[in-house]
Amino acid sequence: MDRRQCLALAGVAALSRVMPAFASDQGARYDAVMADYYDFNGTVAVGLGAEVWYSNAIGTANPQTNTPMALNTRFETGSVSKWIAAMVVMKLVDMGKLALDEPILRYLPDYRADTGAQLTLRHLMSHTSGVPNQVLEARKANPEMRGQPLEQMEAVRRYASGDLRFKPGTQWDYAHSNWLIVKAIVEKVSGQSYRECVSAWLLEPLQLRNSGLFVGDSDKVAGMALGYTPSAQTPPWTRNVSPVPDYMAMAGGFYSSAIDMMSLMNGVLGGTILTPASRATLLRVNRQDEHYALGGRTQLAGIAGQPRECAWEDGSNGGFRLVARRVLADEVNVVVFNNSSYDHRKLGQLASALTEVAYAGFNPMRYRKAPGA
Repeated sequence: MDRRQCLALAGVAALSRVMPAFASDQGARYDAVMADYYDFNGTVAVGLGAEVWYSNAIGTANPQTNTPMALNTRFETGSVSKWIAAMVVMKLVDMGKLALDEPILRYLPDYRADTGAQLTLRHLMSHTSGVPNQVLEARKANPEMRGQPLEQMEAVRRYASGDLRFKPGTQWDYAHSNWLIVKAIVEKVSGQSYRECVSAWLLEPLQLRNSGLFVGDSDKVAGMALGYTPSAQTPPWTRNVSPVPDYMAMAGGFYSSAIDMMSLMNGVLGGTILTPASRATLLRVNRQDEHYALGGRTQLAGIAGQPRECAWEDGSNGGFRLVARRVLADEVNVVVFNNSSYDHRKLGQLASALTEVAYAGFNPMRYRKAPGA
């Protein structure tokens, strides 16, 4: 039995867990898409709201231990961690503890006064702050510092306090250092660790049992996939991991599974975790040329022949890859996880192809709730 046959059988098994009336026909279409990406290794999930339409686990979670992939396999989410962080910040906004357009000195009086008087949380979370990306520069210059722990404010002083590269709000520059400052603010204002905030406001309410925060090497987390890169030599893979210290948890320290990520998008982007006003703020684009909102992106995409507004973000760290997408009006969710350094462009194409299949024979109006329902 070749890989394509195995993949098709895995797809049929996954369809036993999906319930639409057109599941049988749709299942063949999903399987055909997956067969086109025969070199894919990871998990995928497609659904409407809380309903899973299709899910699949393909390949190897950990080549070192020959652990097969499973739907509850956990993956690093890379920069999707920033989206999660923005959700936590908006929860604090809902609680009246933070305002996005106040100078951050109000919340972090120990921060550098001259720039702190100009910066806001909105600047930081939309990457329009001008704060230089010193933490990435330091990680490149000295890889050994990647796993070294630092107290949060010390990390802010070292890696997120440089002279601004431009006036806040005037340009866009993707910088991990922004999120060191945001984490310090969240922990100071909430009186809790960021880990405790994530658990109390996201993991527990949404019952996300395969999600959380890791520190250092993620393979220390039970059930975690191993990031790797395929090799033509023996063994046919090389370990590809990049440790994430606690002070960078908002930038890249969140992990999840395909089903959990769908539940998270459904609960935050369409549920009651945030107020409608905060959810709208989370999704509102601040930089049109980058489609960047707060920690994630919102963009019109051509799907099934029509422009549809999507909330999405992708992430990577080491060998891990992720695309998470939600069609906002229709509540269609697509998640694609990979741990074998898959080509970013191909991963995006796979997510798009799965989204197209979701709309084949699907009339969103049949599922849309009546106002007030």
